[in-house]
Amino acid sequence: MSRSSVTLRQAVPSDAPRLALLWGDVLRRADPETQVGDVREILERAALTPDQRVVVAEQDEVLVGGVFLRVDTLTPLNLEPVVQAVSPHVFADFRGRGVGAALIEAAAAFADECGIAHVASASITTSRDANRFMARLGLRPQAVLRVGSVAGLRSRVAAQRPALSRPRARHIGPVLAARRSQRRRGATAEKATGVETG
Repeated sequence: MSRSSVTLRQAVPSDAPRLALLWGDVLRRADPETQVGDVREILERAALTPDQRVVVAEQDEVLVGGVFLRVDTLTPLNLEPVVQAVSPHVFADFRGRGVGAALIEAAAAFADECGIAHVASASITTSRDANRFMARLGLRPQAVLRVGSVAGLRSRVAAQRPALSRPRARHIGPVLAARRSQRRRGATAEKATGVETG
């Protein structure tokens, strides 16, 4: 199929099942029905704001790819406006046919429409093909997003602390020292008065 056969349009709620299949690896881990519900909710929210858009690519009236577009700032601290092209995915059977490039072109067109000079996108770090594709289009690495569970972070942060700076060691040492000091003072007072305090 030639590149000219790729058509783009805004996604509609009936696209949710196919998009859930396409984005299955980036959606929350859940049963397929829940994932379809999540995508439907994403599509409904995007339809309500001019700052979001979900674009799908079709070939011969079959949905073969999609991308979520969102106007945001480069980072919460860098307020440069940017269009984020989130998860520009193409079904494996349709790769290498210009679908991915068409989705990124849609992101650039959306940025132009919004008067924004930059497009940002991310790809899964383990996907060599996706990262090469992004590099070929001139999208440079800006940051590495790392994710971990709260419980895992807490246990590892605690393990990284030097022993003296751990909260437990910091509080128990002075308490034990104060108790020893009180005992010594009590023993000294008993000897001096000849009276047992206990």
